[in-house]
Amino acid sequence: MKLPGLWLCLSFGCAASLSPSCLSAQFRRPGDFVLGGLFPFGKDTVNLTARSEPTLLLCERLFTDGLIWALGMRFAIDQINNSSSLLPGITLGYDMYDTCFEALVALQPSLLFLTRKGTTAIGVLCNYTEYQPRVTAVIGPHKSDLCLLTAKLFGSFLIPQISYGASSETLSNTELYPSFYRTVPSDKNLVEAVVLLLNQFGWNWIATLGSDDEYGRGAQALFLSMVGTHNICIAFEGLIPTDLAEPSAKNQLEDTVKLINSTKVNVVVLFAFNLPARALLEHSIRMGLGKKVWIGTEAWMLSDITASIPNVQSIGTVLGFVMRTGAVPGFQEYVAELFSSVEQEEFCRQSRELSRPMNAEVLDTHCQQCDHVTLGDIWPTLRVTTVQPVHVAVYSVAHALHRALGCTSKSCPKTPIRSWQLLHFMNTLPFDVNGQSFRFDQSHSTNTGYKLIFWAWRDGTLTYLPVGHYDQSLYVRKSQIQFHTADQKEPTSECFRHCQPGQFRRTKGFNLCCYDCTDCSENTFWSSTDSAGCSPCPQHQWAPARSTRCHDRSERFLFWDEPLAVALVTLTALSTALSAVTALLFLRHLQTPLVQAAGGGRSLFALLWLLLLSLSCCLHLGRPSDGLCRLQQLSYALCLNGCFSTFVPKALEIALVTEFPRCAPRLLRWVTRGRAWLLVAASLLTQALLCFCHLLLGPDYLVADYRALPREVLLVCGTQSWAAFALLHGYNSCLAFACFLGTFMVQSPGRRYNVARGITFATLIYFVVWIFFLVIFATLRTVLRAVTQICTILATTLGILVSYFMPKCYIIVFRPDLNTGDYFQNPAEEEPQEDVV
Repeated sequence: MKLPGLWLCLSFGCAASLSPSCLSAQFRRPGDFVLGGLFPFGKDTVNLTARSEPTLLLCERLFTDGLIWALGMRFAIDQINNSSSLLPGITLGYDMYDTCFEALVALQPSLLFLTRKGTTAIGVLCNYTEYQPRVTAVIGPHKSDLCLLTAKLFGSFLIPQISYGASSETLSNTELYPSFYRTVPSDKNLVEAVVLLLNQFGWNWIATLGSDDEYGRGAQALFLSMVGTHNICIAFEGLIPTDLAEPSAKNQLEDTVKLINSTKVNVVVLFAFNLPARALLEHSIRMGLGKKVWIGTEAWMLSDITASIPNVQSIGTVLGFVMRTGAVPGFQEYVAELFSSVEQEEFCRQSRELSRPMNAEVLDTHCQQCDHVTLGDIWPTLRVTTVQPVHVAVYSVAHALHRALGCTSKSCPKTPIRSWQLLHFMNTLPFDVNGQSFRFDQSHSTNTGYKLIFWAWRDGTLTYLPVGHYDQSLYVRKSQIQFHTADQKEPTSECFRHCQPGQFRRTKGFNLCCYDCTDCSENTFWSSTDSAGCSPCPQHQWAPARSTRCHDRSERFLFWDEPLAVALVTLTALSTALSAVTALLFLRHLQTPLVQAAGGGRSLFALLWLLLLSLSCCLHLGRPSDGLCRLQQLSYALCLNGCFSTFVPKALEIALVTEFPRCAPRLLRWVTRGRAWLLVAASLLTQALLCFCHLLLGPDYLVADYRALPREVLLVCGTQSWAAFALLHGYNSCLAFACFLGTFMVQSPGRRYNVARGITFATLIYFVVWIFFLVIFATLRTVLRAVTQICTILATTLGILVSYFMPKCYIIVFRPDLNTGDYFQNPAEEEPQEDVV
C-alpha cells in the first residue's frame, strides 16, 4: 500500500504561473510528501490590484525575487526526488500559495494546511498525537510579521515551520514558538555586527531608523538595548512609515530628515525594507540632507529598488551586512532550461494533466500578472537574490523525514509520520547541503555569518564590493573602503571630545553622550578609554589627581632619622643622663642625711626605674610591630610604678607623723626601713598582675591606617580595649593620688627641709601631664600619636626629676652645709605632737 502523501508547504509570493499560463499547474504537483510554497508573482507587488489569492509565505521583494525563490524550491525538490541516497523511493510534491503581504490573506492557506488530510475540516481535539493534517511541514513565510502570526498557529499543532527570511529576535523564543525554524541568522547577530562596526570606526554619535514593521521595530529595539554598553549614543531614533500611500507619510519622512540634519550626525543606521528605505533616501536627496555614512542591511542594500534611485550616489557612503551564503550549483542552468521548456507543447500538456487531480474546492493559485515573464526579466535579479536559505529549508525537512522514517541509503520504509515527530530530528541532528553542514541552534536558527558590503560606484555602475566579514568577530578591510570625504578617510561622528588620560566624562544636560572631561580626584584613577567615572585605588595604593594608575603606598611611622625623632631622642638621652647622674650622686652621698631623708636606697631604686622609663621612649621610634605595641604601654606602666612605689612608704610615713600622731608609733615600723621594701615589692607585683590582665583583655596591636594620610599607610599602635588600658594605668594613678593626699597639706616645722613638697609636686605634674595625654592620645590617629607618648614619658620623667630629685642634687652639690641632720631630720625621728583636746 502506498504511503499517503505528506504535504510540506512553502510560503512565498503573489501568484502561481509563468508565461504561458499553462505553467500554473507546475506550482502544484502531487507526491508522497507534498511541499507547499507561496511566491510574490506580481510584477510590482505594491501596485498589485488582484490581491484575492490566498497565501502563506510572506514576501517583501518584487515579483522577480519571489519567482526566483519559488524556482529555488522546485529545484531543491527535483534534486531530492532524483537523489538515490536522500529519501530513496519517496517523491516530494509541492503546493504553492501567495500571501500578498496581508495577514488575513495568509490565514486562509494556513487554515487549509491545518485541515485533516483528505478533508477541509480542522479537528478540535484534546490530543493531536494521532492527528494527520493536510501538510507535515511549512516553509515560510519570508517576513517576520507574518511568521509571528503563523508560527503560533502551526506551533499549536507542532507542525514544523521553516522560514528562509524571518529574522526577528522575538521568534527565537522557543517556548512561544516551539515548531518555528529559520535558515537565516536572527537580528541579534546582525545588531552585534553593526555595533562592532561602529566601534571599529569610533562612531559614537549616530541616528538610527527602522521601518514601522516587525523587522524594523524589532531590530532597532535590539540595537538600542545594545549600544549603551559600547559607549555609543543615539542622537535620533525614529520609524519610517511602510504604507507610503497614507497622507501623513510624506510629512513624517520630511520631519525625519529635518531631525537627522539637526543632530549633525555623520552616521545613520537603517533597519528597513527596500520600499521604506527608498522613500527615505529619496526625501534625503530632495531635501539636501548632505552626505552621510549609511549602515544598512540586506533588506534594502541588495535591492534594485534603492540602487535605482536617481542621484543615489549623492547620499554618501553605504556600508552594510548581508548574509554570507553560498551558491547553489546548477540553479541558473535549471532556470534557463525551465524557461526554454515553457514554450513547448509537451510542457503544457503535462501541466494540464497535473492540474486535473486537484480538488476544485481548494484555493486557486493563478495570477494574471505572471503571464508575461521572460527569462530576461529575472536574469539580472537571479545573480543577486539569495536562493540558498530556501534550498537549505527544503533540505532540512527532507533530512528530518529521512531520519524519522528510518531510511537507509537505498530505501525508505512505508511508515506513517506525524508532524510533531520531525521536531526531534530537526533539533538534534546536522544535515549537509552541497557539501556544507548546517544545524539549528538553541533558538532554532542557522547562523552562517555576514559579509560586509560596500557600495562602490565605478563609472556610474554600482558594484557590491565585499570589504569584510562577521562571524563572532568582525574583520574589516578599511583600505578598500572609499568614503565620501575629501581624503576618502572615515569621517568622525562624535558629540564629545575624547577625554585625556586621567579624565572621566561628566554628562551635561540630558544627553548621555554630551559631556565635559573632568579630572580624576586623588586616590582615584582613569581605568579605561572614555570611561564614565574614575575607579578608586585599592586600599594599599594611592594616586594623585588626574592619574592613570595607582602607586603603592609607602609606610609612615616615626623614623629614627627625621628631625622630630632626633629631637626626641636628644631629650631622651638628656633624661636618661640626668637620671643616671642623679643616681650616681645619690649613691655617692647615700649615707648623708639628705639622701636618707629622701628614702635612701629606695631613691636609687626610683632613679633606676626613671632611667628605664626614659629608655622606653625608644620603643616608640622606628617601624612598630605587634610585639612593640604590647611592650609600649606595659613598660610605661611598670617603670612608672617602680618609681611611685618608692614614694608610697615616704608619703605614708609623713601622713602618719603629721595627721595621725597617736597611731604613728606603732604603724611607722611598717613603712620605714626594711619593711618599706615590702610595700615596694607588693606594689610592683600588683602592677605586674595588671600587666598580665592587660595582655589577656586586649593588648595594643599594630594598625595599618590607610585613611589618615593621602599617599602613605600609617603604622600606629591601636588601643584594642580602653577598659584594659584604664586598668593598666589606673593603678599608678591611684598610687599618685594617695601620695598627693598624704603630702600636699604637710608643713615643715621651723627651718627644716619639706620632704613632702617634692612628692606633692611630682604627683601633681604627673596628673597634669596625663590630662593632656589622654585627650590627645584618644583623638589622635597620626604619626604624632607616638610623639605624644614619647613626650608624655619625657614630661613625666623630667617632672619627677625636676620636682623631687633636682632640689636635693642642688643642695648636695651647691649647699653641702645644709646636708645636716637638723635640716633633714627624718619625720619618724621627730617627737609626735599630742592632739589638743
